[in-house]
Amino acid sequence: MDMDKDPNNLFLKDSVAPCVIVIGGGISGLAAARMLSDASFKVILLESRNRLGGRIHTDYSFGCPVDMGASWLHGVCNENPLAPLICSLGLTLYRTSGDNSVLYDHDLESYTLFDMDGCKVPQEMVVEVGDVFKRILKETEKVRDENTEDMSVLQAIAIVLDRHPELRQEGLAYEVMQWYICRMEAWFAADADMISLKLWDQEHVLSGGHGLMVQGYDPIIKALAKDIDVRLNHRVKKISTGCNKVAIDVENGMSFMADAVIVTVPLGILKANLIQFEPKLPEWKVAAISDIGVGSENKIALRFDTVFWPNVELFGVVAPTSYSCGYFLNLHKATGHPVLVYMAAGRFAYDLEKFSDEYAANFVTLQLKKMFPEATEPVQYLVSRWGTDPDSLGCYSYDVVGMAGDLYEKLRAPLGNIFFGGEAVSVEHQGSVHGAYSAGVMAAQNCQSHLLQRLGNMNKLQLMSFRDELLLEPTLFALQISRM
Repeated sequence: MDMDKDPNNLFLKDSVAPCVIVIGGGISGLAAARMLSDASFKVILLESRNRLGGRIHTDYSFGCPVDMGASWLHGVCNENPLAPLICSLGLTLYRTSGDNSVLYDHDLESYTLFDMDGCKVPQEMVVEVGDVFKRILKETEKVRDENTEDMSVLQAIAIVLDRHPELRQEGLAYEVMQWYICRMEAWFAADADMISLKLWDQEHVLSGGHGLMVQGYDPIIKALAKDIDVRLNHRVKKISTGCNKVAIDVENGMSFMADAVIVTVPLGILKANLIQFEPKLPEWKVAAISDIGVGSENKIALRFDTVFWPNVELFGVVAPTSYSCGYFLNLHKATGHPVLVYMAAGRFAYDLEKFSDEYAANFVTLQLKKMFPEATEPVQYLVSRWGTDPDSLGCYSYDVVGMAGDLYEKLRAPLGNIFFGGEAVSVEHQGSVHGAYSAGVMAAQNCQSHLLQRLGNMNKLQLMSFRDELLLEPTLFALQISRM
């Protein structure tokens, strides 16, 4: 084929601007594509799904936005890299916690917990056990300092309880403690026996607490994608590099060629070797892909005709094991829509995917009926399956026991004209939307510098990113937040 006449060939002889292919249409890939496009690069974004957003997925089938993937902004502050975009779009945040919440996304200011029989747990017990849990986590720091070898957070908790039997809980209080552990596991999308004691609390958490995106994340995805050349249903199967060019083979038989590529596919996809690299990735890159953990968290969203639950932000079920504990997010309080979202993380999230959507919805409804005898059947339900979704194979990355601390840098490191984005390459904010966004911006910046240095087109390009344009307008910094 004559590559100069091929409409899918990005590298044209008369093209002045460098040409870049972005693989992956999540927020990281869109951020990279947006920045390069606004800097006058020629960009095509290839996405395997039939939609954009990746692990951001705002569903509208209930007649209102429901985020079945990411739903919180972690760090409701002007320093959050997404703040200018959120403000420019006039989006509202519902703050569910302030800084340093032990539950990360909730302060436990508006909640109700129940035991497995549907009886309310005394609020004072929940507060007292929460204080004990904070003390236990503080004591695990001493365990970490005393041991050169890494261990799991759960193992460290066991050591603390052996040393301080007064911190042990019994009966209902023990079940409340398991609920706290369950919420901690949800932050990492992994069980406590899998999470690294050495690294679990080393993330840089932005100030301002955590806020739900009331209108969902979809408006941000649409804004970033505006005027970008997007090719949906394009599953990349091979990336080949040579002679300062990169060739991309797609499952549908199409091929693309460009000056550089930015890979932003989920870490689960890289782990499964679903994309072939030619030449093969170096061992240090393969090790980084292999050794970083990927967890899973799933949601079961239920829409009802009537609201039969209390006007609290969350309610949950305590149990003898963290695996059996439950958590419901009340979207009615945050958004006004009669929707509850049940969340499951770690092994339980994977186990739920073994059953049908109907089974999962019935399982959750039975829990609701124990707590609220007047509960009605849901009129609609949605079930996510991120762990087995062939386009994600997991939710987000986490620090596994024994993991080296430099793996995120190695995963992010470019290889010639191949650059890497996605939440897993965010050194400080992995697992978050703003981390994924920042990783995409950084990959685009590195790609831009590399190509401009090599091709010498510095004076022909408009070097201003989408985010830079937003930052020029100071009035965009007034975040709209409810529940102050």
